[in-house]
This record gives sequence, C-alpha cells and structure tokens, in this order.
Amino acid sequence: MAWSTRQLAELAGTTAKAVRHYHEIGLLDEPERASNGYKRYGVNHLVRLLRIRRLTDLGVALADVPTVESGDERARQILRDLDAELAADIERRQRMRRELAAVMENRAALDMPPDFRTLADDLPETQRSLLLAYSSILTPVAMDALREQLSGPRGDLDAEFTALDEDAPDDVRQRLAERMAPEVRRQHRHHPCLADLGLSSHRDTAVAESVVAHALVEFHNRAHLDVLRRVHAILFDDGTTESGSDDARR
Repeated sequence: MAWSTRQLAELAGTTAKAVRHYHEIGLLDEPERASNGYKRYGVNHLVRLLRIRRLTDLGVALADVPTVESGDERARQILRDLDAELAADIERRQRMRRELAAVMENRAALDMPPDFRTLADDLPETQRSLLLAYSSILTPVAMDALREQLSGPRGDLDAEFTALDEDAPDDVRQRLAERMAPEVRRQHRHHPCLADLGLSSHRDTAVAESVVAHALVEFHNRAHLDVLRRVHAILFDDGTTESGSDDARR
C-alpha cells in the first residue's frame, strides 16, 4: 500500500508543507510517482519522516539532522550543546517560577529586583522603585552591596528622610544632611563601589548618571533632593570621599 503526501504527513503528525520542505532541502527522498503523477510513499518514508520529527522535537536544527544521524564526534557535540541549552532554559524557567511565586505571595515583590524580593515589605514604594531603576545600571557586586545595606535595621534617619516634607525649612534640611553624612561616609567606606558610579555601573557613565538623576527627581521631593545635595557637599568638601553616586538607600 502506498500513501499520498497528505496521508504520510498525517501518519507522522506533521503537514504536507513540511514534507515538501524536507524534499527541497534533501532530508527526505522523493518517492516514485504513480501513473497519474501523484507521489506514492511507503513505510521507509514514514520511518524517515518520524526520525526527522523526533530529532526536531528534541530541538535539533534541520540543518544538523544529517550530522546527528551520523553518530560521529560532531554529532555528539551538537547533542551536548543542545543539552546545555536545555539545562539553561530549565534553570531560567525555574527561576521564573520562583519569582512568580514571590509575586503571588506578595504583590510588592513585583517592584523589586529578584534578589531583593524578601525586603519588599520593609521598604517604601518609592525606594522599591529606585532599586528597580538602579538594577538596570549597577553591577552584581554593587547590587549585592545595596542588598547588604538594606538588610540591616532601619534607623530613625531613614524614617526622618522618607517623611521629610517638601516645605521643610532650611535649618531642618541642614541638620538632617549633617546627621546623614557620617552614615553615608560609613556606607561608602564599607562598600567603596557605591561611592563611584563609574565603578559600580556596567553601563556608560553618562547613561548611568542619567538613570540616577531621573530616578532621584522622579521619586523624591525638592526637600529630599536638597538634603542629598547638602550631604554630597559635606562629603566632597571634607575630601573624605570622591564625587560619585548618591546614596542608593535614599
């Protein structure tokens, strides 16, 4: 018994278009034709087509099918590479599942870089947004430093800075800046990479600076920005730290 192209395709779980394509690229031999000109496929064509389907279902590219069938060292290398790609994809999907679980458990985790999601409840929304923006420019080392900082207890200074009213008088801003400066200095001493945006970012410095500047303006009021400028001036005038990124905890 012989089958038509459509029947062969149905038996193999593919399409007639795919069968014709395999003919065109030399993966599947053309069968003999009946007197009416129609192709007549036999079981050998079915077996061949099923083998092609199996390899492509495993992720083997059509161009690599003949090589993989040869069973030589090149074939084994193709399969090893494919296995490595699948392992990486499985890890990526598992990571996605973990992050989805975190978001389903706590909606606030959506606003945090993945490694920071356990801190979601401890940070105000503006700070979560800042961290998410910073994650686009900071190196893994710098992000680890921020996570270590934020994992510590939240002091009165953080609360006072967060609650600072936009119309806070000049003397309130100055006192807050003077109290914050030693803490920022200490953070920079423990995590030098955070004191220099050029070192802490994996982006072009100008791009990194634009992200920091826009994020600070977007998520802070004028009093916050004024206090941060004063802190920077205190540190820079003292010569105790280089001009660099603003304190990312803010």
